[in-house]
Amino acid sequence: MLLAIDIGNTNLTFGVFEGEELRFTFRLTTNLPRTSNEFGEAIGEALARHGIKEFQIQDVIIASVVPKVMYSLVSGIKKYFHTTPYVVGNGTKTGIHIAASNPSEIGADRIVDAVGAYELYGGPVIVIDFGTATTYDLVTGEGVFAARVTCPGIKISAKALWSSAAQLPEIEIKKPDSILAKNTITSMQAGLLYGTIGQTEYIIRKMKEESAIENIKVVATGGLGRSISDATELIDIYDPNLTLQGTRLIYEKTKAAEKKKGSTDEPDESR
Repeated sequence: MLLAIDIGNTNLTFGVFEGEELRFTFRLTTNLPRTSNEFGEAIGEALARHGIKEFQIQDVIIASVVPKVMYSLVSGIKKYFHTTPYVVGNGTKTGIHIAASNPSEIGADRIVDAVGAYELYGGPVIVIDFGTATTYDLVTGEGVFAARVTCPGIKISAKALWSSAAQLPEIEIKKPDSILAKNTITSMQAGLLYGTIGQTEYIIRKMKEESAIENIKVVATGGLGRSISDATELIDIYDPNLTLQGTRLIYEKTKAAEKKKGSTDEPDESR
């Protein structure tokens, strides 16, 4: 089995794959400091709740945008699972060509999302991740990561509202029944959710217009992506596990490249 780990600014999301099948997922909070032992025990306990023993995890792959978590997490995986995890980064086989002045500055989360969307749904595709930040990435039909847009995420915008305005309360983030709000809480919810829907539709249209690429699919993911996807016809597919699936696909590409390299390095015994 493969353990795929997506380390975001808010959560660490874990997915256990058996072949191409995603068996189950679980999460840990990112901003809680943990030692290598605490990581190993927490992951082991989560696996045990689903009937999985530590020795059944044969490989681990990590896509991370939070460097400070990596040392303890990697150490915990080595100690408890007796394997060195693959880490998505420079030189990783992705199948995607990044057309950027500095490819290394593009987060691993965006890369795995792009790979997942392109491989599973085809290109050209706009990939939207409604995470801590809301990101929009364009992958061409030829598999070129061609353009990107980065916006504050819904939770960031919400926190800015109630932390910067003394009379605005902390609220649950959800879409109200109507944009015609009657009180402070629903007015904030309307602004956040309908504002994000409007932003999403405008950016999709503008990316399609300026790229001049026809028949672009739009694939969304991220915790709050379902609410946005359900409210607009411009998003074609919502896949809550896109990041984990992209991470799995990169693992498979990496293993295939290693196998190919190993076969070419073998001595010719026919002589």
